[in-house]
Amino acid sequence: GLLQVVKQCVRVPVFVMIRPRGGDFLYSDREVEVMKADIRLAKLHGADGLVFGALTEDGRIDTELCTALLAVCRPLPVTFHRAFDMVHDPLVALETLISLGFERVLTSGCDSSALEGLSLIKRLAEQVLPSALCVTSGFFPPGGGITERNLQRILEGSTASEFHCSARSARDSGMKFRNPNVAMGASFSAPEYSIKVADVAKVRTLNAIAKNIL
Repeated sequence: GLLQVVKQCVRVPVFVMIRPRGGDFLYSDREVEVMKADIRLAKLHGADGLVFGALTEDGRIDTELCTALLAVCRPLPVTFHRAFDMVHDPLVALETLISLGFERVLTSGCDSSALEGLSLIKRLAEQVLPSALCVTSGFFPPGGGITERNLQRILEGSTASEFHCSARSARDSGMKFRNPNVAMGASFSAPEYSIKVADVAKVRTLNAIAKNIL
């Protein structure tokens, strides 16, 4: 439902995240069934690309599963998401993803944020393509903790031409009656009556910064 409404409202390409649950990226057979079904439905309802990631128990790219999922995704482009940041050896993982046919790798440089992982992002970009083709086509969109305050430094330091961020802000719920005794989630979750929404002002500011640099 979300995909259908988004496609009616925007003109930019929409890539759909295939993620059956939170937590790690080691998936069961049933979860794989869900992922394949989600891919088929996303394609049916107009997705322009897919985003997923899968690892083995020892922190390597799950080549068998990724190959199977990529086959279901065809002919749409596919991005490997920040599961990459949890791999045992990012340089080896990168070569694997290129050989499998992923068109992008979303990463924070295997650190807590793209700013902290900037040196690795740059190193990965340099390793991959002596011709810098992947870098200029946005092969490594940095993501993780990107804000108006650090975007310029991240883009200049990574030589990336694309980036990923939530650009969100909190909005108070419109509910007037509020039951303080009940929460619809874990005790450590976000406040019940606070809603995270995309912030138009932040998006415009980030776009302006990026256009000035790129």
